[in-house]
Amino acid sequence: MSEAKNISKNSKSSFYYAFNLLPAAKRDAMNTVYAFCRKTDDIVDEDVMSQEMKSQTLTKWRSEFENALKGDSEYSLLNTLGTTIAQFNIPLDPFFNLIKGMEMDLNYNRYENFEDLRLYCFRVASTVGLMCIEIFGYKHKSAKDFAENLGIALQLTNILRDIKKDALKNRIYLPREDLRRFNYSEEELLTSVYNNNFVSLMRFEVERANIYFDKATRLLHMDDKVSMFAARAMQHIYHRLLDRIVENNYDIFSNHVKVSKFEKVGIALGVWVKYNLVYQ
Repeated sequence: MSEAKNISKNSKSSFYYAFNLLPAAKRDAMNTVYAFCRKTDDIVDEDVMSQEMKSQTLTKWRSEFENALKGDSEYSLLNTLGTTIAQFNIPLDPFFNLIKGMEMDLNYNRYENFEDLRLYCFRVASTVGLMCIEIFGYKHKSAKDFAENLGIALQLTNILRDIKKDALKNRIYLPREDLRRFNYSEEELLTSVYNNNFVSLMRFEVERANIYFDKATRLLHMDDKVSMFAARAMQHIYHRLLDRIVENNYDIFSNHVKVSKFEKVGIALGVWVKYNLVYQ
C-alpha cells in the first residue's frame, strides 16, 4: 500500500469513504492530495512540539513542497504530489494558502469576527476543494465557487463538532462577536457550560453553516454533478453531522457527535448510484 493511501485509510476521515469509488487514477491522486493536507495539518496538531518548532517544521515543509514541484524533495510523498499536480494541472495557490491557514492556527487561538474566521475556513478547507475539483474534472467555472462555499460549510461543521476538544487546547473558533451577541462568555465555553444562551448561539452557527451548504448546492451546475459525486458525498456526510448536532439539542459538551463508518459508506454509495443513474 502506498504511503498516501495508507495515510488516507488510517485517518478514517469522511474523505476516504467519499472518494473511494473514483476511478483508480483519480482515486490515487485524491489519496496523494489528502495525504499532503493531513500531513500539513498534523504539523500544527503535534502535541509534543513547541510553537517555535512547529513553525520551523511548517516552513521546511513549504520549502520541500516547492522542491517537489521540480521533483527534488527529500519527501517521497511531496514528489508524488508534484507529479499529481502536473498530471491534473492543479493550480498552486490552494497549496500555499493551505499552509497559510495552518500558520493561522499557530498564531491565533481566537477570532474577533466572522470575516476573520471565514478567511481561516477558506484557507484550511476551501483550498482542499479547489485542489480536488481539478482531479474530479468540471465543465463550468461555477465549480470553483461550489468548492469554496462547500469548504466553508464543512469547516464550520468541524468547528461546531470540535468545540469541546478545541477548548481543551484553549482554542475558540467561534467569533467573539457571536459570543457577545448571545451573552455567552469564553469562560463558559472553556468550562463546557450548557445553557439557553449556548443553545441560541449554536442555533445561529448551525444556520450559518447551512447557508453555505445551500450556496454550494445552488452553485453546482447540472453538467458537473456526475464528476462531483465525491464532493457531494462529503456534503451529505457533513450535513448529516450537522443534523446530529441539532438532534442533540446542540449539546456537544455531553454528546460525542459523529457519523458512523457504516453511514458514511452508505451515503457515499447512495450518492454514487444516484448520480450515475440520474445524471448520466
